Amino acid sequence: MAKIIYIASDGTTTEVEAQNGISVMQAAVNNGVAGIVAECGGACSCATCHVHVDPAWVGKLPEPQGTEKDMLEFVIDPQPTSRLSCQLRITDELDGLVVRTPISQY
Repeated sequence: MAKIIYIASDGTTTEVEAQNGISVMQAAVNNGVAGIVAECGGACSCATCHVHVDPAWVGKLPEPQGTEKDMLEFVIDPQPTSRLSCQLRITDELDGLVVRTPISQY
């Protein structure tokens, strides 16, 4: 299990203990985290699970590939740290991961 920290655009912080193997998006949905809409249910086809990964964590994640990379071109306010949380699988190494939800998803 890993603790994932979600920070809303208004600064509200939600900490979630999440099982290994599920996505950062699914952990958010399971725990009612605001700002992770997840309209496509994790199919990487809507970008409503867009997050900005804390810069301290960017280098610890694999680079976006394929469909995720393509979908990131369509998010509102893309940043170098933008990711689709449906594509980030939780592992022990992600314990303490911090992601921020963009204001555009509220």
